[in-house]
Order: sequence, then C-alpha cells, then structure tokens
Amino acid sequence: MRLFCIALILLSLLFSQERSLYRIQYAADEYDKYTSVGNLGLTITNFGILGNGWNRMEDGSIHPSCQYKQQTEILREQVEHFSYAGLWVGGIVDGERRVSTSIVDGVFEAGNEGFELFADSQILIQSSISSTTQDSMAKYYSPNAVSHQDMSANFKDYGETVSDNLAIPNHSPLGIDINLESYAWNYAYADAFVILNYTFKNASEDTINDLYAGIWVDPSVANFNYTDYFTPGGGFTWYDNLNGFDESDDDSGFKRNIGYQYDADGDDGWAQSYFGMAVLGSSIPMDYINTNYSQWVWTNSNNSDYPAYSMPLNDNERYSTMISSVPKGTGPDYTSDGYPANENSWLFILSAGPSGSIPNSDSTAWKLPPGDSCSVAFTVVCGLWADGFSGDSPGRRGNIHVNYDWAQRAYNGEDKNRNNILDEGEDTNNNQKIDRYILPAPPPAPNIHVDIQSKKVTIYWQNNSESFLDPISQEADFEGYKVYGARKTNNGLLDEYSLLLEADKVNDVGYNTGFSMVQITNSFGDPDSVNINGNYYHYKFENSQIKDGWLNYYAVTAYDRGDPDANLESLESSIYSNRVYIYPGKSDLDDISWNSEPTVYPNPYRGQALWDGYSSRSKMIWFRNLPTEAEIRIFTLAGDLVDIIEHDENYKGQDIENINDSKNPLMPGREHAWDMITMYDQAAASGLYLFTVEDKSSGKIKEGKFLIIK
Repeated sequence: MRLFCIALILLSLLFSQERSLYRIQYAADEYDKYTSVGNLGLTITNFGILGNGWNRMEDGSIHPSCQYKQQTEILREQVEHFSYAGLWVGGIVDGERRVSTSIVDGVFEAGNEGFELFADSQILIQSSISSTTQDSMAKYYSPNAVSHQDMSANFKDYGETVSDNLAIPNHSPLGIDINLESYAWNYAYADAFVILNYTFKNASEDTINDLYAGIWVDPSVANFNYTDYFTPGGGFTWYDNLNGFDESDDDSGFKRNIGYQYDADGDDGWAQSYFGMAVLGSSIPMDYINTNYSQWVWTNSNNSDYPAYSMPLNDNERYSTMISSVPKGTGPDYTSDGYPANENSWLFILSAGPSGSIPNSDSTAWKLPPGDSCSVAFTVVCGLWADGFSGDSPGRRGNIHVNYDWAQRAYNGEDKNRNNILDEGEDTNNNQKIDRYILPAPPPAPNIHVDIQSKKVTIYWQNNSESFLDPISQEADFEGYKVYGARKTNNGLLDEYSLLLEADKVNDVGYNTGFSMVQITNSFGDPDSVNINGNYYHYKFENSQIKDGWLNYYAVTAYDRGDPDANLESLESSIYSNRVYIYPGKSDLDDISWNSEPTVYPNPYRGQALWDGYSSRSKMIWFRNLPTEAEIRIFTLAGDLVDIIEHDENYKGQDIENINDSKNPLMPGREHAWDMITMYDQAAASGLYLFTVEDKSSGKIKEGKFLIIK
C-alpha cells in the first residue's frame, strides 16, 4: 500500500482525465464530496470508490477520507481510518464467475483491471434539515431526504452495451446498474457511522446467480496531525495494524459481524480508535444472508506466514473470497479471536450474499433475472477505544459496539425483528409498509447571532427549538438550552467544550432554572425579542473578560426531556450544528471614525505567543484599531519595506497558517494578523519595526512601532 500513496498523489487527475480515455464519459467523475454533518467524514464518489487516498483537491485542500472525529478541536481524536475502500460485486453468469471491482490492490491507473465501475450520474445531495435553520445542510433541504445528509450516485460495470468491457483486461461485466444511497446524521448518538445502501439492477439479458456484494478496504488507522500523510514512520507506521472480525451478540441476540482494524499501539495516544465495516440488511431477510470476512497483506498473493490469508488475483479467486470467510487459527501467531497476531499492512473485505430476487426452495441460492433488482446495506462505523481495557477485547470495542447498534437501529426502522416483514404492531404510522431510518430526534439547534467586541462576545438565539414535535411521541418535549464555549483545562483533562450555561423549564424535569437569566425582556420585565438584521432573537448570553486575538468557539444546543416510557434519555441537538468560531478584538462597532491609534499585540513579541503553533509559519501578531479598509506597510528601522498587508471587512485570516479560514471564523473587523513572514518569504528577524496604516477611504495615514524578540 505504501507505493500506493505515492503513486496516488495525482490520482485525482487520473480519475478525471485518464479514465475518460477508456470510455464514453457518462458523467464527470466526482471525488470531492464527503459526509460533513456528523463526526465521521467519509468521501463518497460516483464510481464505486470510498475515500480519497488523502490526495489534495484542486484548491489544495485535503478532504477527510474516513476521518473520525472530524468535528472535534481535540487533535488527538482526529483520526483517519482508511486511504481507500471500494465496492466489489460478483455473481455467476452462464456458469462463469464474474466480479466487478471499483478498486483492487496495487492498481492505480484507469483502464486497468480493478477500476471497473463507471459514473453514470452526478452525486445528488439532499437533507432533512429544515431550510429555516442556519445549518450548512439547510440549503439542500428536501422533503424526500432520509437523513441529515443523503448522497445518491449511479454507476455501472459496462460501457456502451452490457457486454462492453471498455478494453479493461480480464473484465467480464455482469451488466449491472448500481445505485448508492449514503445516509449520515449529526445527532450526538448517531454521528459515528455512515450507512451505504447499494441497489443492483440486472441490465443484461442473462440471469445472474448468487450475487454477492462486498466492500474492499485498505485501512490505515493514523492521526495525520502528528505525521506526514505519505511518509512511513514518524507519528505512526503503515505496518503496525491488526484486524479482526467481531461476532459478538447485540441486545437483540443478532451477531454484529463487524470487520475491523486498529493501530496495535495506538501510536502512543494519537490513534486510539477502531474502524469497522458491517452489513445491516438486504432486500432479502438476513436469515438467508451470509456475512463473510477475509483479510490479507497488501499485494501479498502468497503469504508464507499465513497461507490462507492471501490476495485473490482473478475473478474466480475474488468470488471464492467473497463467498467464504478466512479460516481462524490458534497458537501464538494468532489473536485470541483466531486472526493473525503479526502486525502488518492488513486489508480486508466484508461481503454479503447470496442475493437476488428469486430464491430456490430453501433460499440457499438466489437468481437475479434481467430487469430485477436487489439491495444490500453496509455501515462504515468508528469508535474510540473504551477506557479501562488493555489489548484488543470486546470491552475495548465497547464504543464501536454502541455506534454500530445505533446504525443497525436506524436501518431497521419499523422492522424490529429484521425479517423484512411488517409484523403486527410494527407499522407505527399506519402506511402499510416498512419505514426504515427512523431515529429519535432532539429539538433542532436554535438559530444564533453573535456580536464581537474587545474582550466580550454576546450570543443571541431564537426560540425555534421550542415548538419541535418529537417524531416518535409526537409531543412538544423541548426542555432547555445549553451554551458551550471553547474547552478549558479542568483537573488535567481536556474536554472539547466548556459548559457555560444551562437553562431549563420549570417543571418536574431537570434543574428548573427557568430562562430569566437569558430571556430578553421589555421595559416591563415581560419576555420580548430584539430585531437584528430582520430576524427576531429571544435570548442572549454575554461572555466577558475573554482574551483578544485568541480563537474562541461557541454553540447553543437545545435538549428534550426524554421519554422514560420508550426508554429514551434526554436528547440534545448537535453541538456542531450552529458552532461559530470567533476571534475577539476591536470590532466595527468600536471607533467608527478611526480616532484611535493603531497598535500591535503582543508587543514586544517574545519568541512565541501562547496561541502560536510550532512551525515558523504558525506564529502571529495582531494589528488592531484599523480602519474598515486599510493598507498596512511594515518597515525596518533602516526604512526597508518588509511586507504589505491589505485589510478589509471580509478578512477571515486566510493569509495566516495559524487560522483555519475554512471554518469561516468571525473576525472583529478592526484587527488583522501577521505571520511575521516577509514579502520575500523569509521569517522576520528580531528587532524594532515601524509600520504605517492607511485608511483607504480617507487617505489618512497613522504610524506605530513594535518589537520582535526571538
């Protein structure tokens, strides 16, 4: 796999350019879409591949491939889990075993065996998040959406005709059209998995027998905040991973059957996370579906240490791999669960079948005639190691069990016993069909507005959460609000956020604080609202005595009272739905006429400010008391020009490595950061510097000075 990463630095270009040389372009290849609503960032393409190999996009960004937790500000928990994964689908046609694959070991160039699925439509994004909210998914709202972020794509394994193999060596198409529907949520209990539902339609004139669908995965559990993407060693190595197949029972007595991988040593706290893949269901009852698991070392077709754990090389071998599980072993070379104990670059495939639309007499074999369809649903799931356990064990996999169980519950919906039949008492909405993807929902996060001033942030929010009807109880069960701020050190532990305020209804639930401490009132003390930019806000919270120039982030959540009768605890809206990043400082509300003198802080700058990173390009100082539009010029004492900085009201820190402008931070308006890198791309030396600030609207110029000590 490791040459794989080097070879794939330009893979995005290969996908968009090389692939088109070998086929008619049914639809442009898309590889820049990923699940962003929850904590699991998974790249979805429209040609069967999952992940992006950590390649840079055309704009220079690197999107998550399979990253958990992508939303957290705790760097140690931002772990990637695979470079690539991809669909394999196999069946028997006229006695011939055929397998169509989106990706296989060691194949990097379109037109080669392995890249055998082709885009047939662009990716469609829909969301169930209301268009009246501030959530980034609101623009995709559709009444037909299933989850907070649906992505749909169509692809196929043939060219102009169902027998056209597009000149790919050793490729015999099944002649199938494939639809992928992916679903992701932002609920705190349901943000660690993505569901992938594949539907296979036989577009050929031949019957496909015993169809199997599988996901090939090249896992690489690693934290790239602490090492380079493509360099072995450093913060992690490519070759210290271990796999397993978790066959534990869930609370309903069903096998979980999760194929998983983890970094054997957790990279000393940097990658203490599990990656898993599991089958959730199918268009045929799960009683008739086999879930199979196989693993091998990257591109190793003749594994001398583990002969049964070898890479399949052709369609016959790939189909054999998909219809059976790798044998377990015993002894010191195997884990307690029977899988190889030698750390290496292990891959795996999880497959399900046989599938089709017509069974034989005992449902042990299935046919998919021309024009018929069948489906299989998988989930990609992650979870942090559970505390208190040493070595891989069911206990340490406790978090991934919980996350998988929620994915299974989401897929089941009304089909509680997983038999694909609407049994008595299961049709909760009386529409005479099985409804899947039903999850308990908290109230939506309130819409917020934030005002920034020096050393002070004021958060306003609306009461839109309070009229929400619970989708299960159909009751308005809103209970209260929580206001969160940036994390702080507490007893040596780093939490992602600090709870700044909690306010709840006065009833028989919770603390009964009421809302008086945040309620906006009129002159008579009655509840009121304030109009800001045409929107009415009903509550506000002020956070004072915070430090200018420091990154702060805030969120306001809403929570319900829970439902003891349904065994549901209180549910809270996602802390990421309305999270806003803020750099406090002199705002546009202050000193509109620009009467203040421009200054620099910290001044003097002594080697490293507390907000700095560790590289020479992750340092900064701040210019403050600026006009709305200004030009800053920096000079040495000798009068040599060091740098020119252009400032305007749209400034988001985009010129500073230490500021992530992709998070769209709110800036004060009268301040601008400088990374102390000169216009000649050199680090500024120690010494006294002069600067001028020109107001572009009036032409007025003011001067100042600052000191750098390294």
